[in-house]
Amino acid sequence: MKARMIWVAAVASVTIGVVLLLSGCAASGGIRRPETISMPVSLGWYNGERVYYITTDITDPPMARGAGVNLALRMRDAIPTYPKPPEQKDVLERVYKFPNGEQDAVFASIPNPVGPLSSDAQYSPLWILYAVRIVGGRDSELLSSEEAILAAQDAGKVTVTRTAIVINCPIVGTELGGLLPGMKLGY
Repeated sequence: MKARMIWVAAVASVTIGVVLLLSGCAASGGIRRPETISMPVSLGWYNGERVYYITTDITDPPMARGAGVNLALRMRDAIPTYPKPPEQKDVLERVYKFPNGEQDAVFASIPNPVGPLSSDAQYSPLWILYAVRIVGGRDSELLSSEEAILAAQDAGKVTVTRTAIVINCPIVGTELGGLLPGMKLGY
């Protein structure tokens, strides 16, 4: 009888320990998990408005190294075969980058509004990079929209070249429309 009580007590002790361990994962009393993460935010443009974005993955090794982000070669699989018929949809949207750093990137779309209520079917956080170069070292006016870049291209002020570089950089906020829920900018 004494051996049976010890065995029952041992089973009860193990059971209580397992229950406490499992409940610790779901309860705040368990291992402390971080509630926030800090990472650089970049400034860009969309239709003349400032946007905030984060970059996490790039398919180009030197760019990924320079930005300190993940090299994600498999994202290249998202690039369609060109020329692509207009009716063929793909997951990539266009981002215009100035390789010489003359100005911040310009995005072709953003979530509208930023957050879970976005209704913009064009927006994707995966971008194919279009390199924008100012022709002949001219001083260029600010190009803060896709329309302005294409007009400057038509006027011979810039060249625009599609690359095979895919970037994962979600838009996390806009100057006028606010940030994703729970996010805040630190200066």
